[in-house]
Amino acid sequence: MSPELKQRIEAEINKAPVMVFMKGDPDFPMCGFSAQVAKVFSLLEQDFHHVNVLEDEEIRQGIKEYSEWPTIPQVYINGEFIGGCDITVEMFKAGELQQMLDEQVAA
Repeated sequence: MSPELKQRIEAEINKAPVMVFMKGDPDFPMCGFSAQVAKVFSLLEQDFHHVNVLEDEEIRQGIKEYSEWPTIPQVYINGEFIGGCDITVEMFKAGELQQMLDEQVAA
């Protein structure tokens, strides 16, 4: 990965406390997994910044290399990679995601 691409990805990750690289956007997700993650944050009434990876092939491939995670969506909280759809949904169901957000993200 080029240093420029790494910088672009890190800049996006650091734009907001909760960052989601997804297909589509929160109002019009373009895959079921992205829709599930957007719904989780909606249910938690948690705002998040997003990058639509379908609009930038370099970011779409680069984020997978950056995180060493092969799928989209990808969730970051305070710059830390949390996981994809399955992990986010599991954390939500267990109450762990709400707890993490309460502890780490200013309302």
